[in-house]
Amino acid sequence: MNLPNALTVFRILALPFCAWALFQKDGQDPTWQIIAWTMFFIVGMTDVLDGRIARKRNQISNFGIILDPIADKAFIATALIGLSVLGKMPWWVTVVILIREIGVTILRFAVIRREVIRLIVVANSNHFYRTSPLVFISFHYRHICTCREISFLELQSFLRYGLVSNTLEMRY
Repeated sequence: MNLPNALTVFRILALPFCAWALFQKDGQDPTWQIIAWTMFFIVGMTDVLDGRIARKRNQISNFGIILDPIADKAFIATALIGLSVLGKMPWWVTVVILIREIGVTILRFAVIRREVIRLIVVANSNHFYRTSPLVFISFHYRHICTCREISFLELQSFLRYGLVSNTLEMRY
């Protein structure tokens, strides 16, 4: 197993610990909120690293092509569901984003299966700037660490960048 794939596997294995930290003391303790944010940030940064390392070292593999999007969706789902369970994010936001993420993943796998596009995201060197997990981390930080309700403007910005940005990831 190469380093990029190991980072992807790490990302998946670390998610239960991120959720555990998020739920400590019912998600109300500022210290645990910062610990949870830090853990989610580190896990999110492995997404950036694995892609860059894979492209730089020419270690793009079929395993990584399939597992990376799954790890991304698991990351987003863990954070969104956790925030909704804690009452810090409305459930409808979680449902809308997860339906969109699952739909995009199904579309990607259908396209890969039909070999119309062999590689969807990994070939794009600007993936760092359009990754929903990173957008989510910044939103998560602002929302969790300030312990306040989401304003409509923040929600609108989050949905615009988080939902629309990944639409451009597919390269033909």
